[in-house]
Amino acid sequence: MLLTQFQTRLQEVFYRDRANDRLRIAIDSFIMILVAVNIIAIIAESIAPIRQAYASYFHQLEIFSVIVFTLEYVLRIWASPSGKKSKYIFSFHGMVDFVATVPFYLQVLFPGLDLRFLRVLRMLRILKFSHYNTALEDLSHAIYHERDTFISAMYIFFIGLLMTSTTMYFVEHNVQPDKFGSIPEAMWWSIITLTTVGYGDVSPVTAMGKVIGAITALMGVCSVALLTGIIANAFAKLVDRRKSEFEAAVADAIANGVLTVEEHDELERLRLRYGLTREQAESIFQIKELEFEKKHK
Repeated sequence: MLLTQFQTRLQEVFYRDRANDRLRIAIDSFIMILVAVNIIAIIAESIAPIRQAYASYFHQLEIFSVIVFTLEYVLRIWASPSGKKSKYIFSFHGMVDFVATVPFYLQVLFPGLDLRFLRVLRMLRILKFSHYNTALEDLSHAIYHERDTFISAMYIFFIGLLMTSTTMYFVEHNVQPDKFGSIPEAMWWSIITLTTVGYGDVSPVTAMGKVIGAITALMGVCSVALLTGIIANAFAKLVDRRKSEFEAAVADAIANGVLTVEEHDELERLRLRYGLTREQAESIFQIKELEFEKKHK
C-alpha cells in the first residue's frame, strides 16, 4: 500500500507537473543545481592545474552525480504510468537521462580500455535542463511547422554551396593546390563564406576567384537572412498558437462554471509551459469572462 502511494506520488512529481507542488519544485531545483555544478566541474577539470589539485573532489562529485542521476532515471521508469514505460525510455528525455550516466558505468566495466572520449558525453548532461525548459522542444516544433519553407531555404543554401565550391575549385586549384586541392576542401571555404564567418585561413588569390568570393559572400548574406527570418517567423507563430491554446483552455474552464483546483493547476501549468506572465494570464482570463458573460446575457 505504501509502495503504491509512493509510486503515485512520484507520478505527480515527475509527470503531472503541478505548479504548487513543493516536492516537485525541490527535486527540480536540486537536479538543476547539480547539473549546473557538473557542467562547471567538467569545464574546470579540463584545466590541468585545477584537475591535478582537485582530482579527488572531481571524482567524488562524479560518483555522487551518477548515483543521483541513476536513481532519478530508475524512479522515472518505475513511476511511469502503466504501459508508458518504454515511451519514456525511448523518448528524448529518457535517452538524455540514460546518456548522463552511461560513460561512468562503461569506464567501470571496461577499465582496461581507453574510453577517455566518453568523458565528452558527460557534457550532454546539460540537456537534462530540457526537463525544465522547453527551448529545444520549442525550436523543433517551430521548425517542424515551417518545415516546407525551411527545407526550401536549406535547398537554396546547398545549391549555392555546391556551385560556389565547385567553381572555386576549378578556378583556384592550380594556384592553391594545398587549399583547394579538391571540391570537398573547397566546400570548407564555401561554408565559411556563405555563413559570413570568414576565418580568413583560406581565401582566393586570382581575379576570377575574388569575383566568385564576392558573389558567394552576397549569397551568404541573403541565405542566412532568409533562414533567420524563417525561424523568427516560426517562433512568432508558435507563440500565437500557444496563446490561442491557453485562451481555449481558459474558455473551457469558465464554461464549466466553478473553477476547480485541478483546472486551476492545469491552467497554471500551461501558463508556465507557454511562458506567459501572470499579468498576461489574468488579462486573458478577464477577457474570456467578459465574453462568456456577454454570450449568456
